[in-house]
Amino acid sequence: MALALLGRVITRLRDECAADGRARLFECLKPFLSVDREAVPYAQAAAELSLTEGALRVAVHRLRRHYRELLRDEIAHTLTDPAQVQEELQALFAAFA
Repeated sequence: MALALLGRVITRLRDECAADGRARLFECLKPFLSVDREAVPYAQAAAELSLTEGALRVAVHRLRRHYRELLRDEIAHTLTDPAQVQEELQALFAAFA
């Protein structure tokens, strides 16, 4: 269930980026959302996107922030009490720790 939830969040994020004309950006930045985000060095990804490393770091930060927003939204849809979102997030992170 947790993996399905994370899959839905990634799909929503990808679809939103594609709708905004940022599909390539999403695909290049997607590895930075995972635990193994150091797999692609910032400098390499920046060069691939013709961005400065600073601009890439800002783009990654924004993508991660939006990912967290979508994750909270997806979790909220599974609960009857929206006040439990933080508790569910902590349980999700604990499951993957």
